[in-house]
Amino acid sequence: MDTESLDALGERLRSTGYVCDDALATVVHLALAMQRPLLLEGEPGTGKTSLAESIAEALDLPLVRLQCYEGIDASQALYDWDFPRQILHLRALEAVHESGSNSGSATVEEAEKSLYDERFLLARPVLAALQRSPAVLLVDEVDRADDEFEAFLLEVLSTYQVTIPELGTIRAAVPPVVVLTSNRTRELHDALKRRCLYHWIEHPGLEREVEIVRSRAPEVAERLARQVVTAVQRLREGEQLLKPPGVAETLDWARALHTLGASELDLATAARTLGALVKYREDTDRVQQALDRMLAT
Repeated sequence: MDTESLDALGERLRSTGYVCDDALATVVHLALAMQRPLLLEGEPGTGKTSLAESIAEALDLPLVRLQCYEGIDASQALYDWDFPRQILHLRALEAVHESGSNSGSATVEEAEKSLYDERFLLARPVLAALQRSPAVLLVDEVDRADDEFEAFLLEVLSTYQVTIPELGTIRAAVPPVVVLTSNRTRELHDALKRRCLYHWIEHPGLEREVEIVRSRAPEVAERLARQVVTAVQRLREGEQLLKPPGVAETLDWARALHTLGASELDLATAARTLGALVKYREDTDRVQQALDRMLAT
């Protein structure tokens, strides 16, 4: 891709409502051009997952999401067999055989082989992405998975193929666009990082966050959007919150205020809508006190 394509990519992402800075747009551009997985790290709520969703929308590609969690293994990411349908198929073969209506009824070996036909295969996210590619594969919160699963991912991302013993090797026609996200609850292995392009997503600055709110929630008045973002930025910087609000919470708060008919931020309405902004009792108390100070002036 040339420079014009980089600009076009930024505009296409912006058209989906995702406002990214030059550094982030560049690393996305490079990941697409070099066909390399993109590893995004950053605090929760900084837009890692929504970037993958926006890439899929901007490129008009299907999004396949793999949500990682502790204990996930390769089979839960790759495939399973549809046992109920296999049993029905087996009973159908038995019925045909007993009725004698099929002079060429299957042998035992043929019947067993037919149970592992591709029509009985349940593709899980990684296999589905390989089969459907070009597609965007989102591996969300990879830091929640354990080391063994990370090693499995590394192998898949190196070859973009998987082998199913009963069917053989399935290879992506073109490598899917792969986006991995991590909240850095643990350090990922260097081998996986080396396979990826990397970007740390910070909370956006004031002007960019206002632009995000205006883009994603255009129904919110500009004055209210700016007041909300200003308050959120001060809370992130000045208060020791257990979980500082991310962009998603900023959007929720702005929409909540708009839903109640607010056109500007006032203390009473802000206090009633804090449930959209913070999710811990201790944070609610701290934010309430901070708003008292901020909005009293």
